Amino acid sequence: MSALARVWQSDIAWSFRHAPVAMVAALVFAVLVIASLAAPLVAPHTPFEPGSLNLMDGFTPPMGEGMGSGSVFWLGTDDQGRDVFSTILYGMRLSLMIGLAAVALAAALGVTLGLIAGYVGGWIDALIMRVADIQLTFPSILVALLIFGVARGLLPPESREQMAIWVLILSIGLSEWVQFARTVRGSAMVEAKKDYVQAARLVGRKPSAILFHHLLPNVLGPVLVIATISLALAIIAEATLSFLGVGAPPTRPSLGTLIRIGQDFLFSGEWWILLFPALTLLALALSVNLLGDWLRDVMNPKLR
Repeated sequence: MSALARVWQSDIAWSFRHAPVAMVAALVFAVLVIASLAAPLVAPHTPFEPGSLNLMDGFTPPMGEGMGSGSVFWLGTDDQGRDVFSTILYGMRLSLMIGLAAVALAAALGVTLGLIAGYVGGWIDALIMRVADIQLTFPSILVALLIFGVARGLLPPESREQMAIWVLILSIGLSEWVQFARTVRGSAMVEAKKDYVQAARLVGRKPSAILFHHLLPNVLGPVLVIATISLALAIIAEATLSFLGVGAPPTRPSLGTLIRIGQDFLFSGEWWILLFPALTLLALALSVNLLGDWLRDVMNPKLR
């Protein structure tokens, strides 16, 4: 039996095939990801090149024809004459990149600290958990705002624009590591008492080898569930920070930046500039959340 056939006949694949909500969420997420990755090929216009814009096309309604270029814009244009559909594709790609990178950073930091806290114990465990408890007393968006402000303050003014995306990833990642650490710590404390870990100690395996070769593979199930849910939270956090004007720079707008731009024109009648990026963000976050909920139920042996 081939590897693909074994995957298709696994319990997770069977559960996925019998979960219509998860299948629809996966389809929506896959379409959005593929469309964002293929933005240079799919987008009918290049929205962030000033030479390709025509101000006469500004505020063209959906399915309207621009006065300057004569092109038909499916979702309309903004005040600069940029095609809203094209800006959504490029903005969604940036939002996904920031979300995935932030979750990867949070997972790497949280899993490492959780393994150390659960395996070593003692004052190291107490220190890591107290830091996590202190951070949990503040909303994650406030922590991200604080980290973002401190990081930008440490950068020279001439490099802040170029480093804005990396600072955004750092701020979101450092604000989301706690859930990974607490979950992994609990699983590591249970696994550390089992016979295979004791046997690894007796044969002289180094603590780092025990952590990453023995404990880590046995705690990855909950980590995968948290990472899926955290991806939706990271995308929303990025959109929130960009909406507040402290996220992605205007030269590389994300979905949050596009929503902030559209909000300025909502009450003047140009509703499409806000509506379509907001619906895209909603579909992206909702599909990831639904997948995370399904994966959480599948990975929970009590619900089988």
